[in-house]
Amino acid sequence: MFAKLKKIGPGVVVTAAFIGPGTITACTLAGAKFGYSLLWALGFATIATIILQEMSARLGVITQKGLGEVLWDALQHSIFKWPLFLLIMVALYIGNAAYEGGNLAGAALGIQAIVGESDSIYQLSILTLSVIGALILWRGSYKQIERILIFLVLLMGVSFVVTFFVVKPDLLSIVNGLLSPSITTANLLTVIALIGTTVVPYNLFLHASAAKSHWQSAAQLGEARVDSVISIGLGGVIALLIVSTAAASMFAHGLAVNGAADMAKQFEPLFGVYSKYLLGMGMFAAGLSSVITAPLATSYAISEILRIEKGTESKVFRGISLSILLIGACLALTGINPIEIIVLAQFANGLLLPIVASFLLFAINHKKLLGQHTNGWLSNTLGVCVVIFTTFLGVRMVAHSMGFSLFTS
Repeated sequence: MFAKLKKIGPGVVVTAAFIGPGTITACTLAGAKFGYSLLWALGFATIATIILQEMSARLGVITQKGLGEVLWDALQHSIFKWPLFLLIMVALYIGNAAYEGGNLAGAALGIQAIVGESDSIYQLSILTLSVIGALILWRGSYKQIERILIFLVLLMGVSFVVTFFVVKPDLLSIVNGLLSPSITTANLLTVIALIGTTVVPYNLFLHASAAKSHWQSAAQLGEARVDSVISIGLGGVIALLIVSTAAASMFAHGLAVNGAADMAKQFEPLFGVYSKYLLGMGMFAAGLSSVITAPLATSYAISEILRIEKGTESKVFRGISLSILLIGACLALTGINPIEIIVLAQFANGLLLPIVASFLLFAINHKKLLGQHTNGWLSNTLGVCVVIFTTFLGVRMVAHSMGFSLFTS
């Protein structure tokens, strides 16, 4: 077991990317509003993430290319090449810009939890975080603070685990929530947000690029699979604990979530008056970390697709990163409630997922590039099921917003 743990690699990066302020907020809201009833959505999202990220890692290991590069190779002779590339890039760009707005809002909520909630503090936090993020992206110095941020996020993750045992959630309700899928008009947005905050579309590009650097041969595919299952599985467990903790400490007492101070109430059984500091530091760290990774992942993906210079010192690369940051900052400063921004960003991810997952399925079945390591029938079946279900949720949400009702409970 310990020998396997030593081989954990890129999967941890993927897990760190989706355990951000969006996950904390979406899971807290799900537990506070709906109790344990949406745990099934997180269970599905965790399994879907493992399925898709394993494909992404396998693609990177075997081809020694990123997902964007493989798509270029697979589509280079197709008359639909540029329309499809445009669809991918626009979807990624818009989706990650929205996600960036949620990251900045989440980090700002962390600051508010510590120093107090006010519009001026929130706006100043967004501007300060944007400047810090821009400097880090421009200088390429993210690695210098990465360990500190990861430590703070892990501290909060461990706190959720300990708090879970302190508040003693109803285990029978947890099992029922995992095994009893239910989609209604009231919870549809939250279901899509929970899926979107776990199966993050840009992680499919990020994982392939990280895997090709970490492993170099088909003989290491077993290590890559263990890495994906353990890392992402642990991330899914943490998300489940957040929902369960919120359900036991907030839903059970009828408490609403309107800001960072409300979210911090989850930790009060364990940390009392210090709860806001723990949540504040964790949200700030998770937010700032994601503020950097979302623009970087977008730049890598678009650079791979367009076959342009990929170095982080490239002006094009930096331009893409900084533009994502700028749009995200503008979104965070619109005056919309920051929690709503975060949930809507995860919702946008959920709508984007079927598009990116479909292209991943197309790439992973390319015989010329992957040979015997293309998907088998089981992987294809599972992948198609993920695409169909997430597409169904997206269509249902769009139909509902237009006044139509599809299988509404």
